[in-house]
Amino acid sequence: MISKNTICLWYDGTALDAARFYAETIPDSAVGRILRAPGDNPSGKENDVLTVEFTVAGIPCVGLNGGPAFKHNEAFSFQIATDDQAETDRLWNAIVDNGGQESACGWCKDKWGLSWQITPRMLIDAINDPDRAAAKRAFEAMMQMRKIDIAAIEAARRG
Repeated sequence: MISKNTICLWYDGTALDAARFYAETIPDSAVGRILRAPGDNPSGKENDVLTVEFTVAGIPCVGLNGGPAFKHNEAFSFQIATDDQAETDRLWNAIVDNGGQESACGWCKDKWGLSWQITPRMLIDAINDPDRAAAKRAFEAMMQMRKIDIAAIEAARRG
């Protein structure tokens, strides 16, 4: 059963591939029901995959194979909280090395154009440090990064 509130993500015929990648890569993610088109439609033929229900880190989503009319952009992203550098590296590298691209400040895009923020929990703690000078140092260090380097953020925070 589809959730009452589900994020719908638009794909150009690749929703199932994307859902499978997310399920294999992101903890607490899975592919659910696949709906095939009962007839020809503007974005495909009868029996093509029309929608795929899936979860990303426990968040219910549906991938709609709607065709080439709309593309993902940075106005929507998944923010995945990581516990350590190994988890940060694994997720970042999986996305970038699978046809994605790096961006700034812990952001990257997957090969389908969907944006991800791979964000160590300690980064959020660092930029919310009650010592505003320490928070500023951590923030300024982050602003120079692509993938977040936890040790560098901690060093900046300490001064």
